[in-house]
Amino acid sequence: MNGSAVVSGVLNVISGGLDGSLIGVVSKRHLKLSPLLWRAYATPATFKPQEKDPQLGDYPDLPWISNQELPARGWWDQQMRRNFGDPIQEYDEVLSMWGPDTPPVPPHKALFQLSLAISAFVGFGFLCKYTLVPERPTVPREYPYSGLVRELGGLEENKAREETEEIDE
Repeated sequence: MNGSAVVSGVLNVISGGLDGSLIGVVSKRHLKLSPLLWRAYATPATFKPQEKDPQLGDYPDLPWISNQELPARGWWDQQMRRNFGDPIQEYDEVLSMWGPDTPPVPPHKALFQLSLAISAFVGFGFLCKYTLVPERPTVPREYPYSGLVRELGGLEENKAREETEEIDE
């Protein structure tokens, strides 16, 4: 018995059986089916094409392709990659050769590569900090009597002098 027969049988039991009598009410959590099988119909997408600008009249609706992506040779105007008499795109200032550069790498892939490089750099820094640093070759010096506080005159005597704004002439 395949999966669709099981689903149709279960749905038949839920809807009231073959004879129309209500056999039992079963909730979705008791069915033990995956959530993908609960909804077996598709919702139609409401796609509305963008209306043409009425100011353009019968001017052709050209595709959104940058001239930078076109082949470099075979054009009447080599620099702008256009032939004589070709219609100009409505957004020619953006799609021309002088417009913004088209990225050679898609932005989501570039962001992934940048985050990968940053995490590798940070990981290498942590590696250097915690595993490649050698231990101290000596033991830190220890002074008796709380670090010679009394012998050096106490904590009050060893404070740094406050800076004053007096100018020596």
